[in-house]
Formats: sequence, structure tokens, C-alpha cells
Amino acid sequence: MSKPFMFEKPLGMRDTLPEMYEMKKQIREQLEEEMSAWGYQMVETPTLEYYETVGLASAILDQQLFKLLDQQGNTLVLRPDMTAPIARLVASSMKGEAYPLRLSYQSNLYRAQQHEGGKPAEFEQIGVELIGDGTVSADGEVIALMASALKSAGLSHFKIAIGHIGYVNALLEDIVGEQSDTLRRFLYEKNYVGFKEHVKNLPISSIDKGRLLGLLKLRGDKKMLTDASKLVSTEQGAKALAELEELWQVLESYGIEDFVKLDLNLVLHMSYYTGAVFEGYSSNLGVPLCSGGRYDELLGKFERPGQATGFGLRLDLLVEAIGKKAEQRQATCIMFSKERRAEAFREAVSLRQEGKAVVVQDIAGVTDLDGMSEQFTDVLYFIGQKKGEA
Repeated sequence: MSKPFMFEKPLGMRDTLPEMYEMKKQIREQLEEEMSAWGYQMVETPTLEYYETVGLASAILDQQLFKLLDQQGNTLVLRPDMTAPIARLVASSMKGEAYPLRLSYQSNLYRAQQHEGGKPAEFEQIGVELIGDGTVSADGEVIALMASALKSAGLSHFKIAIGHIGYVNALLEDIVGEQSDTLRRFLYEKNYVGFKEHVKNLPISSIDKGRLLGLLKLRGDKKMLTDASKLVSTEQGAKALAELEELWQVLESYGIEDFVKLDLNLVLHMSYYTGAVFEGYSSNLGVPLCSGGRYDELLGKFERPGQATGFGLRLDLLVEAIGKKAEQRQATCIMFSKERRAEAFREAVSLRQEGKAVVVQDIAGVTDLDGMSEQFTDVLYFIGQKKGEA
């Protein structure tokens, strides 16, 4: 391995410059305020977790985990997601708290990239977990909150696609049984050409091939559920469709049906999802900026069973989707010479007490006075014996 260049960063890592930082801060505060208004309480978990607990439960591919050893020889991971750490938290520090629990978080996550390709290895995620409620109303609540959070952050054009992993599993397992993983992978990658080619080569009847290919057409509003019911007749499939029909009614009650669509070939990368799943898309972004779903079995791995649902939102992608610049805070600059340093400092204290942002600058350290002055709304000079404004 060659020695890194002076200005290189590890693969997938990013610097955040002042304007982007301010934009993220403003949007983060808007999202947190919205989640708090819905009764969700903020929690934090450690950056490092044990590989044998959270690492294995996270369902992130092993090669994407950042691993290291502690002094006792235990394998640790940089947290790759937040759902598993919160499940651990609920089963330990919050084991005395009664269900349901409404928790929110804001955390940096870490997933190693073999080839960067524009994908960050560290990114900030904001989200919620509704734990201990197995009703369709809970699914509807987190989807409605996700839509409300996007709108509160300033995103007006977006769609939320909703599917059900139970329906996909019912159809695939009914037709191809244990060989369904390959087809599920095509759906997760949204490789529909590969899905079709694989189906054509399967040793099954033309009727079953038609059923599998029909899955790709199941997108639209609640009327599409009638077509979906014709493809699968198992109890699992019928239950999933009934839940989706009720979920649509819940979303209609929230008044957000114009922002959602059904997509029954939607498959997410997390293996722990058990029910309704969903992704949020912006009209000017080619990748999902948020996603989530129901996971009713994960809490059991931490010995505190509980049904749960939630979502996570990528802050960097949301900033990109909104596309506007941050509202810069107006600042005053006080230029001073050493003879009037103390007076300048007193003036800065007074202005800050009024709630103003103030930069105090020794004029001897300025090489471009005009360029420096253009950065501020007001410039006060404390030089020699005269005080004035520019």
C-alpha cells in the first residue's frame, strides 16, 4: 500500500465546509422540532458497539463494517445503522419503560465502501423508532411523520413508495421456494431487466412466469391491490394486502395520499423487515433520501420482544434535494488597533448581549481590508482616537 498524499482522505469520507454545515444545521433543527412535536424523544447511542451484538443484528453486509479491537480483544464496530443500537438500548437502559416507546435520533453512521462511486462511508441520519406497537396505525404514523418532516424541512415535491415484504415473500416462495433469494436481490437492486431474464430461464410453468412478471406492474394507488390479489392466494399474501389496504386508509386520514403510492416490488436491503416498507424520493434526486419499515423480530434478539416500525432520513441527501443555500446569520466586524483593543472588546461584549454575531479583528492582521469588509453587514473601526463606521 502506497503512502497517502498529504490532502487525501480515507475512501468515502467527506469534509463539510461552513455553508454546507450551516445548511445541515438549519434542516436538522427543523426535523428535530417536527419529531418532537409528534411526541418523539431524542436518544443517543455510542459510536462504537460490539460486533457480536449490534454488528451482527444490524443486517449490514459484513464487508461494509468498520471493525477494530478493544484492549480486551473484543471486536467492535463503528455503528452501521441506528435501529439495532436503539433495540439494544430499549432492552437494557430502558427495559423498565412501558411500551409503546417513541424515540428519535440524530447520528453519524459508518459503512465501508470498496469503490467510492459517490457513496459516503460516513453520513448523518435522522430518524424515529416507534417500538411496542404492532398496529397498522403505527405504520401510518411513521409514514405521515416522515412526510411532515420532509415538508417542514422545505421539500415540497416528493413521493413515498410503500410496499410489503410479506407480499413479496408470499409470491416468490409460493412459486420458486428456496430459490427466491436471487429474485429478491434483483428487486432490491431495482434490476428489473435482470429479474425478467432470470424468470424466463426458470423451470416453471408459463402461468407462474406470468405471475412473477406481473409483480413488476404492481405500482399505483389502492385500486392496484385488486390486481395484486390475483397473483397470490396464500394466507400470508392476503394478510399483507389487507394491511396495505388499511394502511392506505390511515394515510388518507392524515391527508397525505397525494404524496404516496403503492409499489409491491419494493424490497429494502435490511433483512430484518417483516411488514410494510417504504422509501421517500425527491423529484430531483436519483436515489432514495429516506426509508423505513416494520421490523417485529429484531427486539427479540435482545431478549425484549416487541413489534416496531420506524424510518431513517439521510441529511446530506435532503440538503441536496432542497437545493437552497443556508440563511447566513448577519454578523458585525469590529476592527481595532492595539491602542483601542480594550474598548473594542467591550463593544463586542455589548453587541453580543444584544444577540448579534460579532467578529473582533486586529487590523494589523488584515491583508485585504476591502475583501474582509465585504464579508460582514457592518464594520466598526476602533483605530487611533476615532470611532467610525464603514
